[in-house]
Amino acid sequence: MYVQLYDTTLRDGSQGEGVNFSLQDKLLITKKLDEMGFDYIEGGYPLSNEKDFEYFQQVQSLSLKHAKVCAFGMTRRRGVEAKDDTGMQALTSSKAPVCTVVGKTSDLHVTEVLRVDLEENIAMIRDSLSYLKSEGREVLYDAEHFFDGFIANPEYALSTVRAAQEAGADMVVCCDTNGGTLPEQIAEILAQVQKELSIPLGIHCHNDCDVAVANSLAGVDAGAKQVQGTINGIGERCGNADLVSVAANLSLKKEGYEVLTAGAGLTHLTELSRYVYEMANMNFRVNQAFVGRSAFAHKGGMHVHAVNRIAHSYEHINPETVGNERRILVSELSGRSNIVALTTKFKLDSDKELMGTILEQVQELESQGYQFEAAEASFDLLVKKLAKTYEPKFQRIHYRVNVETARQENPLTEATVKVKIAGGGEVRHEVGEGDGPVNALDTALRKALIPYYPGLEEMTLVDYKVRVINSAEGTAASVRVVIESKDDQDVWSTIGVSENIIEASWLALVDAIEYKLFKDDGELQG
Repeated sequence: MYVQLYDTTLRDGSQGEGVNFSLQDKLLITKKLDEMGFDYIEGGYPLSNEKDFEYFQQVQSLSLKHAKVCAFGMTRRRGVEAKDDTGMQALTSSKAPVCTVVGKTSDLHVTEVLRVDLEENIAMIRDSLSYLKSEGREVLYDAEHFFDGFIANPEYALSTVRAAQEAGADMVVCCDTNGGTLPEQIAEILAQVQKELSIPLGIHCHNDCDVAVANSLAGVDAGAKQVQGTINGIGERCGNADLVSVAANLSLKKEGYEVLTAGAGLTHLTELSRYVYEMANMNFRVNQAFVGRSAFAHKGGMHVHAVNRIAHSYEHINPETVGNERRILVSELSGRSNIVALTTKFKLDSDKELMGTILEQVQELESQGYQFEAAEASFDLLVKKLAKTYEPKFQRIHYRVNVETARQENPLTEATVKVKIAGGGEVRHEVGEGDGPVNALDTALRKALIPYYPGLEEMTLVDYKVRVINSAEGTAASVRVVIESKDDQDVWSTIGVSENIIEASWLALVDAIEYKLFKDDGELQG
C-alpha cells in the first residue's frame, strides 16, 4: 500500500522555538521536498503574515513534478457565511490546489476556547468545506484535538468528522494535537473511526510523549493512508512526527508499505535532513535515528570487531540505504579493531606493532583531554606522525596575539604569525586582524600560506567549540578546542588541548590547515 507523506515543515515546523524560515528558504525547501517525492507540501497560512501570502504567489512559478502545495486555514468564523469569511477568501486567493482546514473536535475546545455552541461548530465545519469544494479545491480536514475529544465525548467527535465527510472532504486527518496519546490508543480509536467514514483517513501526531513516530506507524497499521509531520520532527513544544523516520520505517521496516514514489527518495533522506537543519540554522541532532551522524557510529572495540566481520551484526540497515555512512570512532575505550579499521586507507593495518603504538598514544592523549572521536582529521594526522610519513607543510616560528580596547569601542584583535614554508624554507611574517583571537590567527596564517598553497582559499571554518576539561583547576584548567572546517568536497574536525585557550585554538587550527593540504595532495589515501 502506498502511504502519502504530507509535509508541514513550512507551517507547523516553523512554529518550533527558534525556527524561522525566510521566503527564499521556504521556496528552496519546497523544491527539495518535491525532488524527494513528497506528496503534499503545506506552505503556510496565507492570512497570517505577508511572507506566507507571498509564498503562495511565488510557488506557482516553480515547476513541481510531484508534490501538491497546500494552503492551511481554519473553519469560517461564527455568524459569517463562508464566502464572506476572510480566512476562506485567503485560501481561495492563494490559488493552492489543496486546502487543509482545521476544525474543532473536542467539545471542551468548542465551548470553552472557541466559545460557540456545539451545533454551530458543526455548521462551521460543513459550510467551510462545502465552500472550498465548490471552488474546485481538493480539501483535507484536520480534526484538531481528535483523540482527546474522542476520549472525552466520542459521539460528538464522530459527529464532527461525519460532517466533514458530508461536506465533501477528500480526507479526514485525525490529529493528536496535545501529543499525549499512546500507540495502542491511536490504533483502537482509528479503528472505530474507520467504521464511521468511507473517505480515507490521515494521521497527524505531536511528540509530547516522544512517541509521535510510533503513533504515526500505529495509525498507518490502523488504516491511515496519509501521515502528516515535519522533517527532523521540528515544531511547537516537543515537535511533530519526524517524517524522515516515518519514511524509513514504513519503507524498510514494515511489510507492504511504500512511500516517496516507491522509495525513490530514501537514499537522499540524510541529505534532506541536513538541508533542512541548515535552512533552519539549527545544529544537527547527531543521535537522530537513520540520518544522524552517530546513527551508524561504532566506538566500542567489540562492536567494531563484529562490524568489520559482519556489518549487520551491529547495524539494523545498510547506512547507504538512507544516504548515511558508517563511522568508526577512536577513544580510550577503543580496541585494536577500531585502530585497524581507521588505518586501512593508509595500508598500515598489517603492522601490529604500529597498531599497538597508535592505541597507546590515543589512550595517553585522551587522558590529557583529547577526544579523537570528535576530531577524526587530527587522528589521521596522528597516524601519519607515528607511521613516520608526516612531513609538515610549514613550521611555526612564533605567533603573537594582541587585544586592545578603547572606551566605547569594540576590542581590536591583531595576530602576528611567523612561519617557515616547507621545501624552500622561506620565512613568512604576516599580520591579520579579526573579530577575535582565533579569527585573527586564521587570517594571518592564511596570508602567510595561500601564496604557496592556493587551495586554502576554498577552505572555511564552520564551527568552533570550547570545553573546559578539569574544571576543578579553575582558571588554570585545561581547555579542549574543536574546530570544524569544510571545503567543496568534505567536512572535517580537528582538536587542540592546552591550559592556554589561544594555544589550544592554534593547535586545532594548524591541524585543520595541514589536513586540507595533505588531502589536496592525496596523502590521506595511503
